[in-house]
Amino acid sequence: MRASSGKIASFVAGVLAAAFFMTGALLAQAPSSEGEKSAKLVVATFAGGCFWCMEPPYDALDGVVSTTSGFMGGTTANPTYQQVTAGGTGHIEVVQVLYDPTKVTYEKLLDVYWRNVDPYDAGGQFCDRGESYTTAIFAHTPEQKKLAEASKTALAASGPFKQPIATVVRDAGPFTPAEDYHQNYYVKNPLRYKYYRYRCGRDDRLEAIWGKPTQ
Repeated sequence: MRASSGKIASFVAGVLAAAFFMTGALLAQAPSSEGEKSAKLVVATFAGGCFWCMEPPYDALDGVVSTTSGFMGGTTANPTYQQVTAGGTGHIEVVQVLYDPTKVTYEKLLDVYWRNVDPYDAGGQFCDRGESYTTAIFAHTPEQKKLAEASKTALAASGPFKQPIATVVRDAGPFTPAEDYHQNYYVKNPLRYKYYRYRCGRDDRLEAIWGKPTQ
């Protein structure tokens, strides 16, 4: 007996639906190119005083995917900027760097770090004073910690000033991103950023320690 057109249409629709489902399942199982790229990225975290000023040198590096200003090192869960700067949370301002290790090494990130901080200042950085503005390198792996400690030792031995290095190497802990208005502040508010940086004396002090920047 010949099948009705309605039955044929239903059969075809069912076949197409099954094919669509199987295709979707296969795509879901297959890793995307973005997923493969993300799996290769590595996180590094540095505290260098005002996090606004620590984003630009890392954003300029080939191999750095993103930088995020935030807080690390304290005990208060999800602290706000006001809480951290008021003191008592134990957090300090940090910049978290997501990078591709096939394009830039952790050693290079450390080199950029030292030349953008005053490693001899134990009370803050430049015009920003207090615990929340102190310097630290937060290691996410034993290898990062080893490299950070080695770079600190090398700086103490051959640095521009024969003074103790105040920067500490610490194990990384929970990271809390700062409020949105802090992210990429130097891009969103270039005039205010430049004025703050100038008034804070950051570049003058960095030049006194490291000499004029090469680029």
